[in-house]
Amino acid sequence: MNEQIIIFSQIVFIDLVLAGDNAIIIGMVASQFPPDQRKKIIFWGIGAAVILRIILTLLTAYLLQITGLRLIGGLALLYICYKLYTDVIKKSSTDNEKIKVDNSSFWKAIWTVLIADFTMSLDNVLGVAGAAKDHYGLLVFGLVLSIALMATAATLISGWIKKYTWIGWIGLFAILAVAIELIYTDLKLFI
Repeated sequence: MNEQIIIFSQIVFIDLVLAGDNAIIIGMVASQFPPDQRKKIIFWGIGAAVILRIILTLLTAYLLQITGLRLIGGLALLYICYKLYTDVIKKSSTDNEKIKVDNSSFWKAIWTVLIADFTMSLDNVLGVAGAAKDHYGLLVFGLVLSIALMATAATLISGWIKKYTWIGWIGLFAILAVAIELIYTDLKLFI
């Protein structure tokens, strides 16, 4: 039970720090279009992000069971920790500034959202799946929480992280703990 509380806490902070990016990107892309198209872009963008996140979560949870891939997942999470530190904690840059919006067509906007969703969902999915381990109920909780946060509270969460940097630090340490555990789990099998 104590382990589940720790895993639950890790998942909540990982989701708080990493889930809001997708909704912010969807909002940025949609803002470049007339109001009637904005709603469609937001609807289809969030819908695609939800489907993508479900597929990536199931795939990641399966792949993290394979020896050797936990090491790779842990190393990827270490890189995510570094990016979180430089982008959120130090506020040097954000992924939002790197997204170029092509507002020439509705379908190009949806494609931009899909590409951004894919690249920005990987960090969240890897963190949550790594933290959940074999606790599939907590994995589903993390997935549902990330979707809910992405769809409803992205602006609020990004404001909290900017105002209260301790939230970012706790998220960073939760991801770091998961990364170290994934790496250690694989390395002890080889030693």
